[in-house]
Amino acid sequence: MNLSNQLNKGYVVILIFICFFQQAHAQEIAIKTNLAYWATTTPNLGMEFALGKKSTLEISGGVNPFEFSDNKRFKHWLVQPEYRWWFCEAFNGHFLGIHAHGAQFNVGGWDIPLGRLDVFKDKRYEGYLYGAGISYGYQWVLTNRWNFEFNIGAGYARIHYDEYPCKDCGTKQDEGNYNYWGITRVELSFIYFIK
Repeated sequence: MNLSNQLNKGYVVILIFICFFQQAHAQEIAIKTNLAYWATTTPNLGMEFALGKKSTLEISGGVNPFEFSDNKRFKHWLVQPEYRWWFCEAFNGHFLGIHAHGAQFNVGGWDIPLGRLDVFKDKRYEGYLYGAGISYGYQWVLTNRWNFEFNIGAGYARIHYDEYPCKDCGTKQDEGNYNYWGITRVELSFIYFIK
């Protein structure tokens, strides 16, 4: 798996998406960043476009290229588009969403004593995932150009992985697939409207 090649492909997809929507009116475009994702040391950015009075399309993504002390890894990239239907008007109040997600990862060396996550302490996993889900969220208007958003989603992810016996050594020990059902999206975002 060559993570840098995959990251370059992700940047191309985002660039094409931005160019596709370049004719949208400025007051219908927002850029955002997810604080929950920053808490995992993952730089991220999203854009949301008004499609109508009560609908928007968001595409967000994050990239974590960092390696931590003791060869701990949480390297990954993630792209997550979401269609949203707003109860009142776009970018204000309650909304429901349907999202998809795709990611590639290289994770290991972390002591997380939560359910299945404890496997990351002594093993490393490389692989990819894809899936979809539904979400509920709410946006608060802060000023003419700033909003704050909460969004939580649940759904499915099909995870394909290779397992390595320790966090920093090399021979593949196992490979497999895992069907995950659960939380697929958590967002606490600051939003800036381009005007």
